[in-house]
Amino acid sequence: LTNTLEMEELAQTKLPGMASLSEESHLAGKVKKEQPILVILGNPPYSVSSANKSDFIEREMELYKEGVRDEKNIQPLSDDYIKFIRFAHWKIDQAGKGVIGMITNNSYLSGLIHRGMRKKLLESFNEIYILNLHGNSRIGEKCPDGSKDENVFDIQQGVSIALFIKERNQKGLGKIFYQDIYGLREKKYDYLGKNDIKSTQWEKLKPSEPHYFFVIKDFSHKASYDKFLSIPEIFVQSSSGVKTHRDNFVVGFTKDEIKQKMLTFTGNLPDELVRQGLDLKDTHDFKLKEARDKVKKVAWEKSIIPYAYRPFDNRFICYRPELIDRDRYDVMQHFLKDNLGLIFPRKVDIFCHGFVTTNVTDVSAGGRISGSETNVAPLYLYPETSTPEKRSSVHNLLLFEPKADYWTRKPNLSATMIEQLTRNYKKTPSPEQIFFYIYSVLYSNIYRTKYSEFLKIDFPRIPFTKDYKLFIKMADYGKKLVDLHLLKSPELDLPIAKFQGKGDYKVEKLRYEATSLFINESQYFEGIEPEVFEYQIGGYQVCEKWLKDRKDRKLSLDDIKHYCNVVTAIQKTIEIQKVIDDVYPKVENGTISNA
Repeated sequence: LTNTLEMEELAQTKLPGMASLSEESHLAGKVKKEQPILVILGNPPYSVSSANKSDFIEREMELYKEGVRDEKNIQPLSDDYIKFIRFAHWKIDQAGKGVIGMITNNSYLSGLIHRGMRKKLLESFNEIYILNLHGNSRIGEKCPDGSKDENVFDIQQGVSIALFIKERNQKGLGKIFYQDIYGLREKKYDYLGKNDIKSTQWEKLKPSEPHYFFVIKDFSHKASYDKFLSIPEIFVQSSSGVKTHRDNFVVGFTKDEIKQKMLTFTGNLPDELVRQGLDLKDTHDFKLKEARDKVKKVAWEKSIIPYAYRPFDNRFICYRPELIDRDRYDVMQHFLKDNLGLIFPRKVDIFCHGFVTTNVTDVSAGGRISGSETNVAPLYLYPETSTPEKRSSVHNLLLFEPKADYWTRKPNLSATMIEQLTRNYKKTPSPEQIFFYIYSVLYSNIYRTKYSEFLKIDFPRIPFTKDYKLFIKMADYGKKLVDLHLLKSPELDLPIAKFQGKGDYKVEKLRYEATSLFINESQYFEGIEPEVFEYQIGGYQVCEKWLKDRKDRKLSLDDIKHYCNVVTAIQKTIEIQKVIDDVYPKVENGTISNA
């Protein structure tokens, strides 16, 4: 895996020690390729944008990719640490026996994309031992009792220690043993210093197809969960969000920001100056010269529209097909008129997902999801007024007019599901009621906890109660949440947060103390309770994320009002979630089966 080209180039510089460094690299490479190594130890780098792309390792990685080619995104399998495991796996197979000991990113233990990798490891090794050290701050991981969990390193990604032991060739799958270690860093260090493979209380796992998980899983609720309707079964059309591949250019906080960049883009400057000034690169889907020639011929100003970028963070986008790699137009066109949309995930480690949109929506608007993308489903479908082919050349700008064809739009809901609900309730629920009901279920903490293992595997499934009064009650709670999250609720008229202090309103270094969040040394928002400050939507700690994304910017009065409303909305969301959990158990006392 070591790339010796840079070593050789350095050696040619005649600097002291460079020749010996090159020779050392050469000899190490020779050992790796020719000697029967029996023990491989290490802490390989974690980098999904791997620089190790030799023909050898890319060829060997095919073993782990065999069964997942149909997945949308298998990029996580190209992470450097996965390649190092594969290299070690290959070397031990070549030797016929041996041991691998590595501390790595722990995402391969349960990631769906990694299921083929886990199967191949089980087929090769007689025994596998996994000590999961957790510590994933990206998803706000905590100890089972709710206390703080820390990483053993100064990184965000959770880690684990793995021992792979091969003594002989085998038939079938090897044995796998597992243990969790949670807690503060010093506690983990203390455990590691006092224990070894013999003293650890291992739990033997029983991995099975198709996922072969390397962690403990509780599938006791599988039979009931499988009877619920999957969200893609409820909505006729949905897609992942927009992926521009050049947010820095087409997305902005204000229309004027985008307009200034577009004036540069469509002006008379040479292509190279525009490329450098706007930091644009040619890719497979984007050629700067061609894009400039096309956009200069249209009224691009009308294409600058509101854009759902992150939770509670609407911005603007120049929504032109010439500028965006994945515009998801087939679904997003329905948000160019009055609509509601559900943002929902597929496969998340800790479910704190689900949000609402009324605009064209970014792929990360619903949160960060490793190995997957957030999805969007409009509540209504409007008649299509142009095809992708036409919009590429002419781009019917009438699409961007806010007029809504209420008489011709139709619900984007399964007709079979509506018929089923109508038979059960003796009346037809409105599309909005169904939408709000789904939303309230997704915000039930009982639901999120009870079905956490299944929410890690696929799209959420929704239990529909047979009790119409209970359906309406849940829908009412869902409507309250939707109004809060769209910042349209009257409950926001009296915000719980206030902005205090004198200064220049510039967001510098954030500091949270008690119930105050400082944006600089002298100015702060007060009235932010710890549970509100720590609250996550889609893996984003919203109160912190919104301000961090505005670092080095000066907050306007509208920004301050917006942020105070966000804090209030989160506080009210937490309160409503508790009320939903008082009702939710009754939902599952009798549900409409997905027959």
